[in-house]
Amino acid sequence: MPLTRKETAWRKNRRFSEVHGGRKYPKIPDRIMRRVHSLSLPASHVDSPTFLIDNPSRSFFFPVGEDEIRETLRRLPWTDTCEITHVWFRRIRKTDYDAGRVPFAEFMCGSGCRIIILYPWPVDQLLRFGKRRPSKALLKEYAPWTTDLVQREGQWCLRWTLDGLRDFYLKNLLLHEVGHHVDWYYRHWTAANRRQAEEEANQYAIRWAKRVPKQEIRDP
Repeated sequence: MPLTRKETAWRKNRRFSEVHGGRKYPKIPDRIMRRVHSLSLPASHVDSPTFLIDNPSRSFFFPVGEDEIRETLRRLPWTDTCEITHVWFRRIRKTDYDAGRVPFAEFMCGSGCRIIILYPWPVDQLLRFGKRRPSKALLKEYAPWTTDLVQREGQWCLRWTLDGLRDFYLKNLLLHEVGHHVDWYYRHWTAANRRQAEEEANQYAIRWAKRVPKQEIRDP
């Protein structure tokens, strides 16, 4: 039975990319697609997915690692994950992040590869919203992971704990992109049903998040 819209209130201020089936979101640089199409399928004797781990710049870090991703994927149905060929921890430029051109995560396809891309988080563990205080509705969306609203250098920010970030990455970002993979594999996403595809990915993340152990929340 489908969940209600209230239960799928999972929208972020940094939108997810609209890259599916080799289609390119206008603000995604061409070099990303070239990298995707240059990848080779994992060898038959290699456990899938293959991990591509970039070294993040000094301003960013990855809250989760390969072992945590593999453990989370093992808790999902094999048929939902067996065709995922790569997980890419991708480096970003601070200028792109500050300009809002970087999503939290995305799913891409090309040359037979199906890739989940996770982007790093600022090392100060702050999610910035700008000079205007974020709405109650937006804060409610992030409430399962953090409610610590602060001001830094004239900007409103949500301050995260490391465990809250891990929970956010594993139980939301990763599962959302697996949901895109499942949806694309069975229905073949098109621009005409993008909103429906996002809703399907949201539903998938909510449905399977209960299978992922909650990270222990430490004091800041």
